[in-house]
Amino acid sequence: MDISSFAFHSPEDYYSITNPWFEELFNQKHKKGGDGNEEEELKKSGYGDILASLLLLEEEAKQEEAHWITESQHEKALFESNHKRKVEAMNEFYGQLQQHYSEANHLDGLSTGKRSWNSASASALVATLATAPGNDKVDLGDGMSQGVTMATGQQKRLWVKDRSQDWWDRCNNQDFPEEEFRKAFRMSKSTFGLICTELEPVVMKRNTMLRDAIPVRQRVAACIWRLATGEPLRLVSKRFGLGISTCHKLVLEVCSAINTVLMPKFLQWPDEEKMKGIKEEFESISGIPNIGGSLYTTHVPIIAPKVNVAAYFNRRHTERNQKTSYSITVQGVVDGEGIFRDVCIGWPGSMPGDQVLEKSALFQRANKGGLKDVWIVGNSGYPLMDWLLVPYTHHNLTWAQHGFNEKIGEVQNVAKEAFARLKGRWACLQKRTEVKLQELPTVLGACCVLHNICEMNNEEMDPELQFELFDDEMIPGNNLRSSNAVLARDNIAHNLLHHGLGGTSFH
Repeated sequence: MDISSFAFHSPEDYYSITNPWFEELFNQKHKKGGDGNEEEELKKSGYGDILASLLLLEEEAKQEEAHWITESQHEKALFESNHKRKVEAMNEFYGQLQQHYSEANHLDGLSTGKRSWNSASASALVATLATAPGNDKVDLGDGMSQGVTMATGQQKRLWVKDRSQDWWDRCNNQDFPEEEFRKAFRMSKSTFGLICTELEPVVMKRNTMLRDAIPVRQRVAACIWRLATGEPLRLVSKRFGLGISTCHKLVLEVCSAINTVLMPKFLQWPDEEKMKGIKEEFESISGIPNIGGSLYTTHVPIIAPKVNVAAYFNRRHTERNQKTSYSITVQGVVDGEGIFRDVCIGWPGSMPGDQVLEKSALFQRANKGGLKDVWIVGNSGYPLMDWLLVPYTHHNLTWAQHGFNEKIGEVQNVAKEAFARLKGRWACLQKRTEVKLQELPTVLGACCVLHNICEMNNEEMDPELQFELFDDEMIPGNNLRSSNAVLARDNIAHNLLHHGLGGTSFH
């Protein structure tokens, strides 16, 4: 059935006596009864009563609609009036609360410095709220009611825990010694100020009527101190005079801001011009041309995850430490100055280096031709490929091969030393932390960015912070994946020997 062919009528169409349906009905009656008996037949058939009923129903419906509109307007006016009274009462309450805090702070400076609310002040505030306009209509909600109720009995009192910020206030003072600041935050005051300036638009919060926002410098300092020391959140809370949950939240917020704002500026794959300088620097170190980076993978210990535990089990660290160990990986490519140019973070610790590499953006870049005429140098844990140069691993090496391995080792030391400084500078990477597994890549990425900022600003490390890396290399099953790369490596080894740059330990 085609629904478009069916005629739909409105109620007015049926109520109208000029409706074609009624006209047809009248015509039929007219034919049957004649002109003289038309009105009499209509009454007998009851159609006149039907018409009257329909007209009466229409009138009643209009009256009900008008009555509903009137009631709705009255209810709307009443609602708006009550809402206005509630807003006025709440504003007055907040004003009284702010005044009380101001008086309490003034008294703190004159007495012991501790903030407390006595029963008289509490009673006065409750009385003020109780006599506020429209207080019978004001509903503060369950959470607010529990926070501001200060009557007698078992009801809760509004209070603010006093936390000392003396340590941070001293560090933030202009007269605070530079060496002590560097020891606490692993960087100079100027570098710290640079980071705060870059992050301010993202991490800055606004003051509220109940409390002032935590300043940007304090937020950034709490995050950096946490990363630098690896101390638990309760100690961060004591140092900076903040709540533990607040510390946890702001550390993640600042780390996320570092990845969002600073990573695009300080941790990026070099362009063609910068790559040319990197190649020259590595060639001066090893004598091997076209080296664009040194590749290394380290492990960061974690607490045993609740799911997929076996994937994060680190057998080598477990055997070495005689203690069950779990970890995630951090793969990085550094330039000749030890600055990270590419990182891949978060793959489970049971994965060997070659598998982590295959999951990385670096591997995808190479497959797309992004590493043409560029060698990345890795250790024996990686396979030899068209763009990845690794040492010889078989026995009975020739002079040329042995000399080649020595030069490759010098390039590899650049990456190892960079990772050692990374872990030494940011102690949170040395031990298991309270950070959740899904949040850990954000924290580790922030550490890599901060490492680059320190390296670019020539921030020296305290010798006491030196860290010894332990990451056993596992030779992959298929460590030769390109015949062209085999020939290229042999040619490089021969050229090193021919120019007197290899095999020095045999002389």
